[in-house]
Amino acid sequence: MSHGFEMQPAQLAALPQQKWLRVLVLSMAFLNRQIVRCCMVAMFVATLILTYSVISRYLFNAPTDWQDEACVFMLIGVSFFSAASVQSYRGHIGIEVLSSLLPAKVNAIRLILVDVISFAFCSFFSWKSWTLFYEAWTEGQTTSSTFAPPLWIPYAMMAFGMSLLSLQIVLQILTAMLAKEPKKELA
Repeated sequence: MSHGFEMQPAQLAALPQQKWLRVLVLSMAFLNRQIVRCCMVAMFVATLILTYSVISRYLFNAPTDWQDEACVFMLIGVSFFSAASVQSYRGHIGIEVLSSLLPAKVNAIRLILVDVISFAFCSFFSWKSWTLFYEAWTEGQTTSSTFAPPLWIPYAMMAFGMSLLSLQIVLQILTAMLAKEPKKELA
């Protein structure tokens, strides 16, 4: 997907006609907005932490040992939590050469196929992340640094974020498959 200055802002896909699916899509859109707001705050906090770290190290000769892992954990959370929101706009990297060459019906099938394959990958990744989270939680795993934060924190963020991404993709698949073509009027 190309995002140039000449393009309009990204738009969410059309809402489905089925009421139950529309409620799920709107609920997910609301959740995505709230998560993106939290991600913006986390990015700002990470910049403050890194700025503090640089100032304390070079101006006051007082290095910190916790800032790198704290910022990495925040960036992991931001990356994984915001993935579903990016997917809702179809903002992930894609190759659009085919979409301009294929007929509309074939392109719609291609999009569903890509979503199904993406769902298979993301649900597998989510499952593996939940197993990593469980192992880190039950075994008390920590990082090898002197700060030693628990590893279940980034694994939980990975698992939850990939689960949300999988759910977003399922909603897009259902919306596409249940979409009704507009009736052609007779002339």
